[in-house]
Amino acid sequence: MGMTPTITPTITDFDYRRVPVGDVALNVAVGGAGSPVVLLHGFPQTHLMWRHVAADLAREHTVIVPDLRGYGASDKPAETGPDTYSKRTMAVDVVALAHALGHDRFALAGHDRGALVAVRAGLDHPGSVTHLGVLDVLPTLDMWDVLHGADAAVAFHLYLMAQPPGLPERLIAAAADDFFGFFLDAWGAGQQAIPADVRAEYLRASRAAVPSIVADYRASAGVDIEHDRADRAAGRRLTMPVTVLQQDWGAALGYDAAGLWSAWASDLEHRTLDAGHFMAEQAPAEVAGALRALLAR
Repeated sequence: MGMTPTITPTITDFDYRRVPVGDVALNVAVGGAGSPVVLLHGFPQTHLMWRHVAADLAREHTVIVPDLRGYGASDKPAETGPDTYSKRTMAVDVVALAHALGHDRFALAGHDRGALVAVRAGLDHPGSVTHLGVLDVLPTLDMWDVLHGADAAVAFHLYLMAQPPGLPERLIAAAADDFFGFFLDAWGAGQQAIPADVRAEYLRASRAAVPSIVADYRASAGVDIEHDRADRAAGRRLTMPVTVLQQDWGAALGYDAAGLWSAWASDLEHRTLDAGHFMAEQAPAEVAGALRALLAR
């Protein structure tokens, strides 16, 4: 008997396509009809993390769910310099993707790494981004500022992947499933939130993307900080309505998350959610409801 072929999970009733944007082609799922909403995934995941929220929002919106450059089934260019995986470059990808699909203006929400890309898109392309949703992350500059002492051990991966090319890629590739699986477990995702087939896809996709994932994180320890510092010095802020959903990390790390975000966003709603890091999978109805309320602002 032959082996049963592995079927890659997809978002039900969404159409899949590859869209060229600049120097990459992005894998993107599109569903629904109505005003456009773009959803960006985090680490160590793919567009699939939005499967519940995307299907919910597609009842009233055109929902566009890509894999970021370097992740999932999107292209993974070699890191030729600090800009290859800068959030500025990845934000250009996202805006170009929306434009290629016929949307000059769109709402944008991101989780984790995707949220950093979304924030950069909001700062760099305010004429394109109408509303901004951010799930469980801090702006890059603030994230590094609040990590200190032994408490920063929770973010060991940030420091590992900040190192020059070579060692972090080899260490992670040597135990890729253990490395990426650690975060899927440690960040509060139970079997109910991430079923076995989706988890297997996250691990498979991450295993195939070690150099580009490391390059994404390396950029956030370098060029992304420079971009944030330049914006802060110039007084640039997010001008569109912004909703931030976060766990209560402030209690553990001793910072005021809402206060940090208010320095970047004039029209801010900050909510603490009683969910783990993977809130779009653990509390999809709450996340979809919060995004609907954002879009109504």
